[in-house]
Formats: sequence, C-alpha cells, structure tokens
Amino acid sequence: MSNKKKKTKQKHNGSKAIRNLWILFGSVLLLVVLFFTLVATGVFGTMPTFEELENPRTNLATEIISADGKVLGTYYIENRSNVHYSELSHYMPEALISIEDERFTEHSGIDEKALFRVAFGVLTGRKKGGGSTITQQLAKNLFPRGENLSTPKLVLRKFQEWITATKLEHNYSKEEIIAMYLNTVAFGHNAYGIRSAASTFFDKSPKDLNIEECALMAGVVNAPTRFSPVRNPELSLGRRNLVLKKMAENGFITLAEYDSISQIPLDMSHFSVKDHNSGQATYFREFLRGYLTAWADTTFRADGTPYNIYRDGLRIYTTIDSRMQRYAEEAVKEFMGKELQPMFYNHWKGQKNAPFSNLTADEIDHILETSMKRTDRYRVLKNEGMAWDSIKAAFNRPVPMRIFSWKGPIDTVMTPMDSIRYYKWFLQASLVSIESHTGHVKAYVGGLDYRFFKYDHVTKARRQVGSTFKPFLYTLAMQEGEFTPCTKIPNIQYNIQLEDGQFWSPGNSGSGEGEEITLKYALAQSNNWISAYLMKRFGPNAVISMARRMGVESPIEAVPAICLGVCDLKLIEMVGAMSTFANQGVYIKPMFITRIEDKNGNVIERFSAEESEAMSELTAYKMLELMKGVVQSGTGIRLSSLYGFTNPIAGKTGTTQNNSDGYFMGITPDLTTGVWVGAEDRSVHFRSTKLGQGSHTALPIWALYMKKVYADKSLNISKGDFQKPYAPGIDLNFDCDRIDDVEGTEYIDEF
Repeated sequence: MSNKKKKTKQKHNGSKAIRNLWILFGSVLLLVVLFFTLVATGVFGTMPTFEELENPRTNLATEIISADGKVLGTYYIENRSNVHYSELSHYMPEALISIEDERFTEHSGIDEKALFRVAFGVLTGRKKGGGSTITQQLAKNLFPRGENLSTPKLVLRKFQEWITATKLEHNYSKEEIIAMYLNTVAFGHNAYGIRSAASTFFDKSPKDLNIEECALMAGVVNAPTRFSPVRNPELSLGRRNLVLKKMAENGFITLAEYDSISQIPLDMSHFSVKDHNSGQATYFREFLRGYLTAWADTTFRADGTPYNIYRDGLRIYTTIDSRMQRYAEEAVKEFMGKELQPMFYNHWKGQKNAPFSNLTADEIDHILETSMKRTDRYRVLKNEGMAWDSIKAAFNRPVPMRIFSWKGPIDTVMTPMDSIRYYKWFLQASLVSIESHTGHVKAYVGGLDYRFFKYDHVTKARRQVGSTFKPFLYTLAMQEGEFTPCTKIPNIQYNIQLEDGQFWSPGNSGSGEGEEITLKYALAQSNNWISAYLMKRFGPNAVISMARRMGVESPIEAVPAICLGVCDLKLIEMVGAMSTFANQGVYIKPMFITRIEDKNGNVIERFSAEESEAMSELTAYKMLELMKGVVQSGTGIRLSSLYGFTNPIAGKTGTTQNNSDGYFMGITPDLTTGVWVGAEDRSVHFRSTKLGQGSHTALPIWALYMKKVYADKSLNISKGDFQKPYAPGIDLNFDCDRIDDVEGTEYIDEF
C-alpha cells in the first residue's frame, strides 16, 4: 500500500476515533443529563417540590413571649425557633464558613474543588475533609435521608441532595441559606437551631454572641456530642480554637486576634437545658399549654388543618412582664425558703406526729396512702397488674431519687413513702399580679418549684378564702347607698336564723365589745360580728350575686357563714375580683394573651378584654377607702410598720380555720396582687394564729414583691393615690376618727 493510501487510512481512522470519542462523550453527557433529569423529576424517589423549597417544613417550637419581648419558654418536639440573618452576630457566619465551607460565597451549591479533593483522597487513601457544602447540608437537614440506607440508595440520595442544593441556591440568597442552615442544625442538649443553642449554652440571643462563642457554636455542629462543651470541654476548646484559626486563615480576624482569643477559657456558667421544668413562669406556661392546645384544635390554617403548638412555630404574645415575674418568683423563694419554712420546722420540732395537727396515726396513714395513689409510680405499678401488698412493699424499698430542698435539689436514697412524708412538711405559696386597668396578668407563680411540685395554686386549686371574702359583703353594703366607710354599727354578737330554725353566730376577737364602730374599723380588724350583721341585713344570695358580678365563678353555697370565707375559691378569681375596685367598679376578666402569630409573623388572632360593670364608681372608691384602713391601722399594718410602705395601699388579709390558709390581697392604683400560703394538706399548718395568720405568712411575700417592683423605675408603677370619682355634693372624706385612735396596734386576723 502506498504511503498516500496509508496516510489517508490513518486520517480516516483518526477521524473515526475522534468521532467515536465525541459520541462516547455525548452519550455519557446525555446519560448524565438524563440521570439528573430523572432524579430531579422524582423517578428514583420523591424530590421536594417548588412549594416545599419555598416553604420548607421543619418542627418549629412555639414561643411564649412576655409583654417586654423576652422568650419565657417554648412548646416543642424539637426545641427550634427560626432567626433571620439580621438577627445573627456578624461573627457567626464568618465562623461557620471558615470551618464548614470556605468557598461558600463562590460556588452555587456544589463545590467542585472539594469534590475532586475527596475523590483524590478516596483513590489515594489520603482522605482529608468532606465535600459537602453548607447548602448541601441544609438540603439534608430540610429533607432528611432516613435511616439504614443501602449503599446504592445512599449514593442516589447524595445526588438528590446535590440537585436540591442547586435549587436552594437558585431560590435563596447566601444570607438566607446561612440563616436557614443555622436554624435547622442540632447543637446537642436538646437545642435545635442557633436561637435555642445561644439560649441554652450562654443565655443570650444570637445577636449578642461574641466571637469565641460563635466559634464554639460553629465547631459544635460537626459532632454535637463529641464536641459538647459540657460533656467534653477539652475537645470542645480545641475545636473552638480550630475554628478561630480557620477564621484567621480566611482573613476574618488577624493572627494577633487569634492568639489572644484562643487563650480565653470556656465559660459555661450560664448553660441550662431548656425544658418545660426550667426557666421563668413555669406554672404559667403549663397553664397556657392547656389553653393553647384547645385553641389549636379549633383554629385552622388556610389548608383546613388545625394548628399544632409543638410543630408550627407559633408566637404567643402574653401579658406577663418578665421583670415582674422574676421579682415575684424571687419574693416567694426569699421569704418561704429563708424565713417561713425554717420557722415552720422549728415550730413543729419535737412534736408527735409532726407536721400533722390533731390527727391519729390511722388518719395520717390514710393521708399518706391517698397521696401515694396520686403518684406516677403508683399508676405505673398498678397498670402493670401489681397487687396492692406488692405496691406497698415497693413504696417502702429505698431507691435513688432527687428531692427538693430550699438549698437546691438533693440526690439521695430513700423510700418513696418516706419521700411522700418528706414533702408534706413544705408550705406552698402562690402569687398572681394583675394590671388593674387592663386585666393583664403581669406575674404568675403557681407554686414553689415546678420540677417537684406540679400542682398550680393560681388557677387549679380552690381553698377556703377566709376574711378575704369580706370585701364582697362590704361592697354590697356600700352599693346599696345607705352605708359609707364611716357608718357606725354596734359591736355586739348577732344571731342569724337558719332554714332549719337553728341560729348561727360567729365568734369574734378584739376589743370594743358593745361600742359602736365604723365599718372601716370593722374591716380593718376583720371583725366577724359586723360581718354577721351585714349578712343578716342582705342575705347570702345577694352576696353571692355580687361576687359573681366581680368574676367569681366557683361554686358557693348560700349559707350565712360565707361572710367569714368558708367557700373554696381560686386565687385568680379573688385577685381578678379585687382589681375591680382599682378599675372604678368595672370588672375585667384576667387576660393572659394579647395575640397569636404564625411563624411568619402573621396575626392569627387578637385578644381583647372582657369587661362588665360590677358596681358604681363611687362604691369602688368607698371600698378602696375601707380597705386602706386594713393597711393603715388594721391587720395589714405591717406593710408600714415593718416594711416601710408609705404610699396609699388598699388591702385585705385572710386566715382560714386552724390557720390552714393565709392570704393577702394588696391593691395599688396600677396593680392588684394576691398571695396565698398553705400546705398541700389542710391538716398541716401552724398551731398558733400569731404565726399562721395571713399577715404573717402571705403579706411579707407581697411586700417583698412590691418593693422590687417599685425599685425598678422602668416599670413605671405609680405610688400615687387612687382616683376620686366625680361625685358633686357627696363628701368623699372617709378619714374616720376611730381608725386614728387605734393606729400602731397589731391585730390578729382570724377566720
């Protein structure tokens, strides 16, 4: 064959080879395009839709937000709340990009250089670093892979995440992707998302995190357990400093800054796992949970499905003020833990059957067994089919447990029955404070510590209210027009005939028997004879009707003895009713929520006050003057003599049978606050009225709370006097002489 023919053949063969290569390349490219098209269209498995990319579904915690903008707590499956990029510390994106995706701002979801590095590492056995971008990790977080995938399925899933990542890059800005990633990632310790993590680890908002805290957060996301600053502080510190080094290498900080900041030790002094047992307003949050669950079941989204408080990221704007809530919790803890409970221990020291009063051993055993049957431990054993004798035996075997003490939780070993008896010693307390002119509940303390005492004494418990019921009776008298605070009544015993023909007459304490005394003096001294006189005059049904107009809904038996407070009412009812006096006679049902928003800030529902006129403005003012006497010279005089209050305060103390319950209701122009103190069992109490009366057990908590409130000038709580009504021709001077005569005397507030 000639050279010419050879060259022609070689040229033909070369062209054919090139053509074959192009055909092969085109075929591979076509297959790749076809493969990715099939993946993108969901042939190999479901892919997120455009709508899902625009509105990715994650489990978002519902936030409970105070009136002053603080997050009190959350309801969640995952403790996660979204933040916008503008709510992040500027160090946070820098730290995250430095350690997770250095070329984040350069790629469009897939980092080709990182992929080649990974491929080279796999082939050479020198694997160094991962190839996933922040956007790919976001895709995986938003649309989880599932568990126990086979290798082919895992590879396919990786391709699906690549496609999803490019779609995310197309739909969102880099800043939005950073924020979305930080919202979806887990940081450990039940903290999902940067907002929850910042709160859990540092008790801060994301905006307030400093550079070393941002570096720590960015380092933790890679392996939350391994790099936990709580469980593995040395590893965590090393990881944080690696992030700082990367930040220096990427030009976000200088080497000098790295050298300095890397020497700062970890500070986890503010670390606290956030759950329903911890944080502020725990009793209030649990009360709200029940209300919101019912609300969500009957409130629907645009697609017709009901809201879910654990998944939908709702924002519940409440009336609670976080500052006042803190002062209320501090006041309860300070007085109960440091003064009243130690006093109670000393009072019962060495007494037989303590702390139960006048009970036999059999009666005490019955109380303890009844309490045993209310425990979760008992219900579990009973549901397992265990016999009664076996359950009792189990309750008398020592087990490890954590118990409450005022010095902090104690880890110990004791029998469950001994723990039940241990808890019987504790006096409980509750407080609720309402803004008088709006009905907004500003502080809510349902008990000592929600971790150990779940029962809410604000909205669940009904207890005898003692003399705090007397203002309903006096209000009725003032409303009828013929009585004023200075009206005088003979201080003698009055008999009331009952339906069965018998006569009822209460006992009384104090001086002045046979004299004429003013109603102001009578209420100040909690005089029972004058209460009986008024009850005889108006009758139980009229008094109950007045209580109903002032918001009391609990059952009340129509008997004369209600003038002494034998009925069981809720603290929230009593405080709501008392606030009517400061609101010029208009009752406002206590409000807990102002509005509810969805995760995007759209208002779902607004709440407004429920108001009704309960009495005239003049009657309300008369009652305030009457109740001022309680504080000026009656059973509430300790507010001035011991605690130094000089501003106008209307109040009423209350003490029930055997000193089982102590109350103080305090009213100022801006706030109406009620406090209750008593044990879980009514048979547990002080044995003397001097120690057990409301002025000794409940009033000090009110005083400590209000001192803190007044000291906080940002709250703008007035120390002024109550507004006088416009009443031409009516003398509104109720400074009765009898009150002045007895000023400075301490009185006993009896049932």
